[in-house]
Formats: sequence, structure tokens, C-alpha cells
Amino acid sequence: MDFVSLLLLIIIANSAPVLTTRLLGNRATRAVDGGYCLADGRRLFGPSKTWRGIAAALLLTPLLTMLLGHSAADGLLIAALAMVGDLGSSFCKRRLGLRASAQALGLDQIPESLLPAAVVGADFGLDAGDIAGLVAAFVLLELLLSRIGYRLRLRKEPY
Repeated sequence: MDFVSLLLLIIIANSAPVLTTRLLGNRATRAVDGGYCLADGRRLFGPSKTWRGIAAALLLTPLLTMLLGHSAADGLLIAALAMVGDLGSSFCKRRLGLRASAQALGLDQIPESLLPAAVVGADFGLDAGDIAGLVAAFVLLELLLSRIGYRLRLRKEPY
């Protein structure tokens, strides 16, 4: 059951920014990178990585973590690490010349699920095999949920 709880929380952390954008549109958005470009002429993270999205993950995930019987601190850590993984993915995608929201299978899912799972997995009773299974499940579910979110007009593009 804790495997499913952690998987759900990682999905929530990664979905909170998307859902917030759907609810609030372009209001109160401020890019994490402030529009800064590196020497390659590309944005650090891109326009879709916003402080509002990070705040949504950091607020929603701990609340749901407590509802599932775990500590708010675990939820905050899950959200923070998922967002660090997401920013890292975006950074790599910009360096590869991929546009914001472009698909990069694995790069879009693994860092944002592996970082939180590896750090809090033991608190959820998971071993290394469970964590590998969780990451694999996240990749598959994220691909499926992305397509559903696109059809529901929650996402601009499916993965």
C-alpha cells in the first residue's frame, strides 16, 4: 500500500503545476529562470517552469501526504525533489535544443520520480527493487495520464 501511496504522491507533485495552470490560466505566473538565457542562447529552464507551479506542488503534496497517513515533511520533500527533477529535465532538454513541452521519453519522467522515491522510499517501506518498480510504473502512468490530460484539455500536448 505504501508503494501506491508514494506513487500517487509523486504523481500529485508533478501534476499540481499543470492543474494550477488549468485553473488559473496565465495569472500570477513568473518563470523560475526569469527569462535568463545561457551562452547557447537558450533559456535556462523555459517559460513553462513557474514559481506558481512549484508553489502548487509544495502546498498540495504535503496536504495529501497527511491524508494518506504520512508526515507533511515527507510530502514537502517529495514535492521539492519532484520539482528539482523536473527542472533538471527541463535544463537538459533546453541544452539538447528541445522546445518547452517537447517529449523526451525517460528524461521527462525518470528524474522527477526517481529523486523523491530514492530519498523517501525507506520511509514508505520500499527497497531498491520497489523503487525501480515505482519509477517504471510512474513512466507508464505518466505517458497514459498525459494523453488523458491532453484529451481533457489539461495539457497543451501529450507525451
